[in-house]
Amino acid sequence: MQTATKRRSPASRLVYVFVALFLLLQLYPVFWVLASSFKTPEQLAGAAPYSLPTSLYFGNYVRAFEDSQIPLYLLNSTIVALLTIGLTIALGAPAAFAITKLGFRAGQKILGYFLFGIMVPIFVVLLPMFQAYGVLGLRDSLWAVIIPQIGFNLPLCIYLYTTFMRYIPDSLIEAARIDGAGTFRILTRIVFPLSANTTVTIITFNFVFVWNEFVFANTFLTSVSNKTLPIGLNDYVGVFGKTDFGATYAAIVVSLVPTLILYFILNRQVINGMAAGAVRG
Repeated sequence: MQTATKRRSPASRLVYVFVALFLLLQLYPVFWVLASSFKTPEQLAGAAPYSLPTSLYFGNYVRAFEDSQIPLYLLNSTIVALLTIGLTIALGAPAAFAITKLGFRAGQKILGYFLFGIMVPIFVVLLPMFQAYGVLGLRDSLWAVIIPQIGFNLPLCIYLYTTFMRYIPDSLIEAARIDGAGTFRILTRIVFPLSANTTVTIITFNFVFVWNEFVFANTFLTSVSNKTLPIGLNDYVGVFGKTDFGATYAAIVVSLVPTLILYFILNRQVINGMAAGAVRG
């Protein structure tokens, strides 16, 4: 046993080295933006880009909030994220339940139809949606950003729910029916609570994409009152492309905080949700 352990140790160390390098590559940009947000304008202009700030300068954050509508952009992004994720789950969970537990013969074909949506590029639908929203009066409204994101996030949501729900015993569903529970009650009181880890996984992944969404917001939103945070970062680009880098870095840090908080709170549930199907399979 000791000999086998010694033989495996060099490979294990190599794995740890690769993991450490991967983490460094992933975390360094975040650390660099955070450090740059505390640099003075003189440091940003004259010091080396990789140098650390000599002191904690909060003037960049002050300018970020004074020169832009960041609180409004944060509110708009929060509204878009909550409605998009909430409606995606409200539509995806019942669809997955119907496909896996209601005995549809064409259930797999319906699932395949939904999964086909993953292959549709976003840019293919921009022009049709732009024209449709103009007719419907939805252009330059938050719904113009929410609706397409629900459509593009729904296939993955349904897939994750079906992957988990197919391993819920049918005997549990039948026992609930014998006790007098209807389909809606079975879904809301039994199946959906059992899918908590999957729900958390969907919330986390969707939040990251919705919070950082740029294409739909840049295409459909024009007024300042409806801008989301990724579009609002353009406020720091002035005349002739002049950019306030300090305030921009500060605004980027502010935009990262909700995502990081959500991930650190829910990371264990996300891992459990992603592993649930594999373990049961």
